[in-house]
Amino acid sequence: MFLVRTSYLLKNGCVLSMDAKIGQYKRADVLIQDSLIMAIQPDLDIPDAEIIDASSMIIMPGLVDTHRHMWESLVKTAGTNWSLPVYLQNLYYGAMGSKLRPQDSYIANLLGSLEALNAGVTTVMDWSMPYSPDHTDELIRGLQDAGIRAVFAHGVPGETDYWNRDSQLTYSNNDVRRVKERYFSSRDQLLTYGLAIRGPEFSHWDTTVKEIELAQELDAICSMHAGFGSWGSVDRSISHLYEAGLLSPRVNIVHGNTMGMDEYKMLADSGASLSVTPEVEMMMGHGYPATGYFLEHGGTPTLGVDVVTSTGGDMFSQMKFALQAERSRANEQLLQQGEMPGELNLQSSQVLRFATSAGAQALGLEQKVGTLAPGKEADLIMIRTTDLNMFPVHDPIGAVVQFANPSNVDTVFVAGRLVKREGKLLNVDLDAIRHAAMQSKDYLLTQYRMSDAERITFS
Repeated sequence: MFLVRTSYLLKNGCVLSMDAKIGQYKRADVLIQDSLIMAIQPDLDIPDAEIIDASSMIIMPGLVDTHRHMWESLVKTAGTNWSLPVYLQNLYYGAMGSKLRPQDSYIANLLGSLEALNAGVTTVMDWSMPYSPDHTDELIRGLQDAGIRAVFAHGVPGETDYWNRDSQLTYSNNDVRRVKERYFSSRDQLLTYGLAIRGPEFSHWDTTVKEIELAQELDAICSMHAGFGSWGSVDRSISHLYEAGLLSPRVNIVHGNTMGMDEYKMLADSGASLSVTPEVEMMMGHGYPATGYFLEHGGTPTLGVDVVTSTGGDMFSQMKFALQAERSRANEQLLQQGEMPGELNLQSSQVLRFATSAGAQALGLEQKVGTLAPGKEADLIMIRTTDLNMFPVHDPIGAVVQFANPSNVDTVFVAGRLVKREGKLLNVDLDAIRHAAMQSKDYLLTQYRMSDAERITFS
């Protein structure tokens, strides 16, 4: 029995490899064979490959979202006027999130993953807080059926008081080892395993130590919210983790808006990653995005959407928010000194790196994705440059970071498999998915009615 090899040849595209050795091509071809990128160069001739015309496209790595609560696709748009406390009140503490049935968890993660793929996000960290083993299984199945690459960050339920610093709730109450063995025994797959822990600001210190040690034992990314809101500068949690030797490249800190300046250096020196979710942070009251602070102390931030209750599930918006918020911060400092800015302090190319190669590294996937290079997995997207909001393109990187939106994403590959082509998701029954999602939404609203979720007022 002979294996049938699937080959695609993307012809004459503008290639943004995000790999320093390969660089950019104004015009080049990309050869995909099975799950891998085999070659990037002009004028390839591969007789057996299916040719895809990329002459009006930007070819680049798929975008990497390092922090998103995927299940919240079921409550999309509900929180456009929510602060962080109001958001938590509506979704946790026995509210909407606790009312999910396993089947709701499945459709939530499937819907959220398809939204991401449609927007060119090929990799995501799903920061999840399942309420039972059945919920966990269905959340994972939703990711699997969507065909997205993901880190399933396995958390503890939000039913108990998330803010209780004396909480002794640990993963001994969860089924971590079952999940790890059943779904993540191999790293040669689209889904990898992580832990979404409460961290020292939201649990007992001993609990944090045990959970970080558990993540090390399981060879899992360990992600926690830390250093944000009014308590971020008070708790000094990053310094405590650093002094205890608990920070490492396998640790991912989310937000970090109000940490001490020395703590950004501690993060950078340890190799730990920082997920900045700029739009939600500025809106909800987490604090000013820490993009520049981390850069100034030797780190490279990554980007995430965080919650689609309050913003769209695409990374183009987050790149723009991160870029302009940081530029505004630096410009304001100059203006206060009576000066005008010359060269802007943050470049589009840096932000594109945050959303691709830096994100892949933060999730432990840099050997597979995040850049385009022979031997890497073929996670890539093609962006149309003939659309009116893009045409004509003088600077391809600037076009992606400051002009593109999900409607420009023409084609998406994940591990060499076409999931979107000519602007349409493939092999997906969207009508059936919408129907199932509406059933789940209607059910949840019978169990808990969110404040302001369904009231429309005009003044």
